Amino acid sequence: MEAIKYAVLAIAVLMYLLVIFFQNKKVWFTSLAAVIVIILGMIFPGRIFQLPEVMQAGGTAFRFYALTHSFFQIINWNVILIYLGSMTIAALFLYSNVPARFADGIIGSSKNTGIAIVFILAMTGIISIFVENVATVLVMAPIALALCKKLDKDPTYFMIGLAVMSNMEGTATLVGDPPSMIFAAYAGYNFNDFFIHQGRLSIFFIIQAGLIIGCLYFYLFFAKFGRQKIEVEKTPVISWVPFIILVVMIAGLAGVSFIQTDFAYLSGLYVFALGSISVLWYRLSQKKSGKEIKELITGLDWETIFFLLGIFIVVGAIQETGLLEDFAGFLAGICGGSKFLGFFIILIVSVLISGFVDNVPYIIAMLPVAGSLALNMGLNKELFMFALLIGSCLGGNLTPFGASANVVSMGIVKKEGYPMKFSDWLKVAGPFTIFTTAASAVVLWLLWNR
Repeated sequence: MEAIKYAVLAIAVLMYLLVIFFQNKKVWFTSLAAVIVIILGMIFPGRIFQLPEVMQAGGTAFRFYALTHSFFQIINWNVILIYLGSMTIAALFLYSNVPARFADGIIGSSKNTGIAIVFILAMTGIISIFVENVATVLVMAPIALALCKKLDKDPTYFMIGLAVMSNMEGTATLVGDPPSMIFAAYAGYNFNDFFIHQGRLSIFFIIQAGLIIGCLYFYLFFAKFGRQKIEVEKTPVISWVPFIILVVMIAGLAGVSFIQTDFAYLSGLYVFALGSISVLWYRLSQKKSGKEIKELITGLDWETIFFLLGIFIVVGAIQETGLLEDFAGFLAGICGGSKFLGFFIILIVSVLISGFVDNVPYIIAMLPVAGSLALNMGLNKELFMFALLIGSCLGGNLTPFGASANVVSMGIVKKEGYPMKFSDWLKVAGPFTIFTTAASAVVLWLLWNR
């Protein structure tokens, strides 16, 4: 058993290293690792994936249990369905020009440029609460570029602001970003639990402490852009339907949270159905061709979907072999029973690792560890799991390659003729990451440390 356990660990470590150093091939590495784990599970039944007591040795079901168990139990299809549906709705929300129209209104009603920039960045965060981060950056980038062009300013720092605000607020709700969906799936959270859980303010309000500090930081930073008022032409809205569907999705997820059911895929199927309806609207109401529908669907972030599938299987194998419990025990030994030290270690390590490593595999691997560590220390598991979520999501702001939205923003400014240096990113995002993470961590500690 020990040999198989460490074989799985070796496969996972090698997979993570390859993902870190060859980001453009990450789906191949996670898929290959998942296939190897499943094959090992079929060769050594019950040694990786725990066999049910009712299953007898021998027979086809026994031999193929690793495959069926991985596909139907370890892969979290509710998360996959939510992500697919919300990505589709977000793409059409972007197409509708509604976000750009909202931003134009903010600029027009602002007293000066500094306030307008902060409002745009705050709006970027608000949109990212319900729309995937990369899509949010793509929605807001044209507005930021147009404003900088009118001011004759380098858009680099503004684009960094869009990315980091998007990454931060994407943490706030179940549909904001994959790590939040993964957290919800593991912790058994519904949509409303992100706002109030166990009678206490939950992750949404904890993240808003970071939003307040982030807005203050950017107001001081962009004061040098000038105090003049900017007039803009209002972007024409193509249709309000995607916005209505987005609102229905949010309201529906809140409503589903009150439904007591053992059906695990209700919220996922609901969001996926709305995504399908939005595609049907795009096809019929907007009179789009089959080719344009295909372009919409193929343009979704399928790489993340397949990346998640592989990661779910590998981390599921790690969990079922008992490796995560071993790591939780190791961390408990380091912390020596200190609640604050455990909280601090999880937060800081998560920030540093997520600055350089994709936070999806990291949070999938570490959620059971953080939960087990808290329970072993007799603590409320939310204290450590929220610290993990905050650190891994806000830590992605630390470097220009810590999150997909960061990479997209760098590509946009490069295309505009302003190649971004690593030092440029750190100048803005470094202090932002420190201040917002600290603010959120303080609020988290005050709310959940007892």
